[in-house]
Amino acid sequence: MTASGSARIGEYVTEHLTYLSNKPQTSLINFTVINYDTVFFSVLLAVLFAGSFYWVARRMASGTASAPRGFQSFVELVVEWVDGQVKDIFHGTNPLIAPLALTLFCWVFLFNFMDLLPVDLLPGIAHTIGLPHLKVVPSNDLNCVFGLSLPVFFLTLYYSIKVKGARGFLAELTLQPFTSKNVFVQALFVPINFLLESVTHLARPLSLALRLFGNMFAGEMIFVLLALLTLVHGYPMLGTLSGWGLAIMQLVLTFAWGVFHLLIITLQAFIFMVLTVVYLSMAHERH
Repeated sequence: MTASGSARIGEYVTEHLTYLSNKPQTSLINFTVINYDTVFFSVLLAVLFAGSFYWVARRMASGTASAPRGFQSFVELVVEWVDGQVKDIFHGTNPLIAPLALTLFCWVFLFNFMDLLPVDLLPGIAHTIGLPHLKVVPSNDLNCVFGLSLPVFFLTLYYSIKVKGARGFLAELTLQPFTSKNVFVQALFVPINFLLESVTHLARPLSLALRLFGNMFAGEMIFVLLALLTLVHGYPMLGTLSGWGLAIMQLVLTFAWGVFHLLIITLQAFIFMVLTVVYLSMAHERH
C-alpha cells in the first residue's frame, strides 16, 4: 500500500471518529465541550419517538382510531411487551418504572438504529452544506451514554433512601455483606462493607454506559472498515474484474453485518432497559 493510500485511510477513519464540537476534546473529561451532532440527533430522535407515540395515544383516547393496524398496532405491541417485562422484573408499585423503561428502550434503540445508515450518507450531506464533521450515532458518544446512565444511578439512590429510609440505606452500605454478632468485630467490617457496597453502586452507571458504548463503537468501526475495501483504490477500480469482485464482497459483507447488527442494537437497548429496571427493583427491596 502506498503512503498516500495509508494517509487516505487514516484521514477517513479520523473523520468518522471526530465530532462536530465547539472545541477540541483535549482531555477525557471536559464539561465545556459540546458535541453538537450528538445533541441534535438525540433531540431529533426524542421528538420522533415521543411525538409518534403521543399521536397514537391521542387517537386512541379520542376514539378516532380504528382497529389496531400498521404503526398503531406496532406501538401497542411495544408498550405491552415493555409492560410485561417490567411486571416480570419489578415487583413493587411505582408508576414511573414502566414509562421510564419504555422511554429508555425506544430512545436507545433509535440511537443505535442510526448505525445502520450508510456510514458516508449523512456526513457527506453535511460536507456539502459546509459542516466539517458529523457523527450520527448518539450512543457512540460517551457523553451521551453517561448522560443516560447517571439519571438511573440517581434514581436508584433516591428510591433506596425513600423506601428504606436514610438509616436503612446507611445500614445497607455499612453492615453487609460481612456481618458479625460481635459489635466490635462488626465495627471493623464497616469500612470494608462501605467500600464494597460503594463500588457496587458506582459500577452500575459505568456498566450501563460502557457496555452500550463499546458495542456500538465496535459496530460502527466494522462498517467503516468495510467501506475501506473500495475506498483504498477508489471507484475507478470497478473497471477491472478484481475490482468488481471486491465491490461485490463489500456489498455482501456489509449486508450480512447489517442484518447481524440489527440484532445487536435491539439487544443492547433491551439490556439497558432491563438493567435499569433491575437496579430500581433492588432499590425498592426493604430487606
